[in-house]
Amino acid sequence: MKPKADKTEQILEGSLRLFSQKGFFATTMPDIARFLSMSPGNIYNYFASKEELAKAVITYSSKILGEEVRKINEMSVDSEEKIWRIVAIYFSMVKDRPEHIDYFLKVYLANKEIFSSSMKELLYESVFIQELRTMFEEGVLKRELRNQDFFSVLGILVGTMAGVAFMFSEDLLENDIMHYTKSISENIYEALRLK
Repeated sequence: MKPKADKTEQILEGSLRLFSQKGFFATTMPDIARFLSMSPGNIYNYFASKEELAKAVITYSSKILGEEVRKINEMSVDSEEKIWRIVAIYFSMVKDRPEHIDYFLKVYLANKEIFSSSMKELLYESVFIQELRTMFEEGVLKRELRNQDFFSVLGILVGTMAGVAFMFSEDLLENDIMHYTKSISENIYEALRLK
């Protein structure tokens, strides 16, 4: 028998996949249970509602990406290199694990009425956002990045990467998404660097 933590992660992964493919409203708890070969009642032992599960999925997904950014922050490289690595990790996830980015773009952002109570929580407590803030603040301290409002920085970082991710998911890019890593990271760095 799997430990509870493993089962929780299995539910989160399965839900992430189904919500990303079918959308929040078209995915039911019985759909998730069938996908995972579980009973719906068993899922309710872990999550009281579909809304609670959907909110847990965004936290789970953010943590995965945030832990990758943390590894980059622990490297002894300059801000330009960190930004390049962050963009590369993000685009790799878009390509290899698209359900994470699709969930954020097509489920989380598209269903504000469901997630409105957790929007601020995601911004202030998300591992991904915290690690981006760490990268930025360290860059400012090293006099590599311009000191400015973090939410402007977040818009530049996440907005740019998410825009390219959306174009990739809609098959609008002329090249593979990884092709854009260098130019996108250079553009982000130019927008943030200390002039």
